[in-house]
Formats: sequence, C-alpha cells, structure tokens
Amino acid sequence: MSEDDTKTTSAAETAGSGGEKTSVFQRLYTGTGAFDIVGHRKRWFVAFGLLILVCIGSLGVKGFNLGIEFEGGTQIQLPARGAAGPIDEDEASDVVSEASGVAASEAQVVGVGRSATIQVRTSTLDSGQVVDVKRALFDEFQPLAANGQPSGSVISDSAVSASWGGEISQQALVALAVFLVLVTVFLIIYFEKWMAVAAMLALLHDVVVTAGVYSLVGFEVTPATVIGLLTILGFSLYDTVVVFDKVKENTRGLLNLTRRTYAEAANLALNQTLMRSINTSVIALLPVLGLMVIGYILLGTGTLQDLALVQLTGMLAGVVSSVLLATPLLVTFKMREPKYREQAERVAERREERARAAQAEGEADGVDPDDYFDPGDDAQLESELRKEKAVAAAASVPARNQKARDRNRGRDQRPRRSGTPTGKSTAGKGSPTGKRKRS
Repeated sequence: MSEDDTKTTSAAETAGSGGEKTSVFQRLYTGTGAFDIVGHRKRWFVAFGLLILVCIGSLGVKGFNLGIEFEGGTQIQLPARGAAGPIDEDEASDVVSEASGVAASEAQVVGVGRSATIQVRTSTLDSGQVVDVKRALFDEFQPLAANGQPSGSVISDSAVSASWGGEISQQALVALAVFLVLVTVFLIIYFEKWMAVAAMLALLHDVVVTAGVYSLVGFEVTPATVIGLLTILGFSLYDTVVVFDKVKENTRGLLNLTRRTYAEAANLALNQTLMRSINTSVIALLPVLGLMVIGYILLGTGTLQDLALVQLTGMLAGVVSSVLLATPLLVTFKMREPKYREQAERVAERREERARAAQAEGEADGVDPDDYFDPGDDAQLESELRKEKAVAAAASVPARNQKARDRNRGRDQRPRRSGTPTGKSTAGKGSPTGKRKRS
C-alpha cells in the first residue's frame, strides 16, 4: 500500500490495524479523532430515545418503591444479639410479620459489634399491634441489654410520618429548578444558546435514566436518594462543559475556513477530551464504590447505601451522555443554521475540486491526502493544524494561540536604534568622527 493510501485510510481501519502507532489505546490517549462519534449521531439518538422511552414507561407503569419516609409507617428496633447468639434480620422480619399480621417492608442490620441493631419497617401499626410485636420478639430472641441480661425495654418503636419525605421532595424540586435556571443562564453567557440547550437535554437525560433505573430494578427511594440525585447533576454538567469548551476552541473562526466542517471540528474536540472524561469518571466512581462497600457491607447503614447507589447510577449515565449525546446534539442544532451548512458545502466543493485536479495531473491513486482529511493520522493532523493557523492568520482570523501572537506583536513593535554604531572598527574605516590609526 502506498503512503497516500495509508494517509487516506479511515480512522476505524487505522485504529484496528494492530500497529503500535495506530493502536486504539494510543489514539485514545492522543485524541487525534480516531473515533467518529459525531458522524454516527443518529445511532446514538435512536439508542438514547429507546432508553428514555423504557425509563418513562417504567415510571408510568411500575412507579417507585418508596421508602417509609415517603409512605409513612412504623419502625421496630432491637439489638442484633440475643441470649442464643446473633439475631438474623430475616428471622426478625418474619416474627414481626406473624405478630402484626402486616408484611414487613424492610429489615436491615445497622452498625457493627456490640452497637449493632436490627431495624424492621412496616406500614403503620396501631398500639395493640406494636405491643404484640415487641412481646413476640422478646419471646423469640431474648435481646440483651447493655448489662448483658435479656430485657424487653431494649426493643423500641417509632412512627414515621409521610409528610417529612414529602417536604424533602418539595425542597429538592425547588433546588433543582433554581439550579437549572442559573446553569442555563451561565451557559448562554459563557458559550451560546445551542450549547446551553444541548447541555440541559443531556442533563435531563441523566435524571430520567437514573429515575428509570430505580423504577426498573426496584431500589427503594429514600430522602438520601433524593439528595444523591442532586449531587450527580453537577458532575454530569461539569464533564459536558469541559467538552464544549474544547469545541468552542476548535471552531473559532471556522466559518472563514474551508478545511474542516463544524461536525469534524466538534468530533476532534470530543476525541481530545475523551480520555480525560474516562479518567475523571473512574476516579470519581472509586470513592462512591468505597462509600457503598464501607457503608453497606461493613457498617450496614442503609442511608449510605442509598446515597452511593444513586450516585453510581447517575455518574455512569452522566459520563455516557456527555460523550455520546451532548456534543452530537450540539452539532445537529448548529448544522440547522444556514451559515454552517454553507460552510460545509464549501468544504465539500473544495475537496472535490482538489481531488479532480489531482486526478487530472495523473497521480497514482488520484487522491490528495490534503483534501481527504483523516483525523486518525497523527502526521496529517499536525500538518492540518499548521495550515489552518496559517490560513486563519491570512484571513485576519484570531489565532488559536493568542499569547504567542501577542509576544510576536510586541517583538515587532520594539524601538530600533537609529544611526551607525560607533567603535574602533568603524572609526578605522574612515568614518567622519573617527581618527585614522598612525602607521
């Protein structure tokens, strides 16, 4: 295969050739545009559309598995150790269900060691049912008090009102609305309206998918879940803003150029930040996994489990949407504008003209690598960026490296000395002010 053929090979074929220079991992780290994410945006739209439909359908049909804080109920608590040894939470749940005639909704161990307790939650019980449940638990397990003797006083009960969970949900919705309004205003000021719209749609996707996963799997929704849902919004938006900032940098002055379309420039920006998005997500998920392991497996705390679970689900949805949804949406919105469609047509016309000219000159393959730009080729990408900067400077377009241009401008404006410098060599050559050296 000739050198020109190698340069015009597609990014996918180049990445899969197996060579060290063209390996997938190297192109992932260097961000040369080997992955055509924007070019396949219709596939992503179909996939995300189906996912959202499934989540919305589950929310409408199945709904949420609301915790006791939202529905109200009674919570029975007793030590996790009895006269016969450790008490199993499932056995305690069965005893509560038999004594009260109401199925227990949840039973879990909270804490470790001597301070470990068992919490059993049911729907609201009257005073007679609570007395029967306490008596049945004491007769079955003989829970130990702090002095090591069985005691019925260590079995406690508490009533949870559904209004408390409703108040938390209302405050969370208010906080969410204020957050979305402020973020939208910021994105419009810092970027532009289409970037703000794309970021908000990606953020809405994260919320719907996270809620849909909870509905599909049947995870219990608690106030900790609502709080965790608010925390993932900032993470998802942060990753999207980083990608959009690179898109803004790559597309500066693009309408005056004919070497790359807006979709190609946006895809290059996405590839340049792809490895960063992956690294950020992995590092961010490690403490969440630690929170889940320590909070649930070691401490047995349901609140930490709920908080870690919603963050894990939301972060995964956020990184996927920031890579595969936000930027493709932005490109779709931008290409609806006539000026960007006309610029893309000029790029295509220029490449066709150069290809015909190269074929007319009798080149071996009839393809000029300067016209058929392969973002997966490192050498061609570097040459392309140099040419683009040169064309931008000739067209009076602001250069990408503003600091370097300012240094060059300052160097050109330095005052120069006038006249001829004086010295022995000049005086010896007969300058008017110098003296001739005697022989």
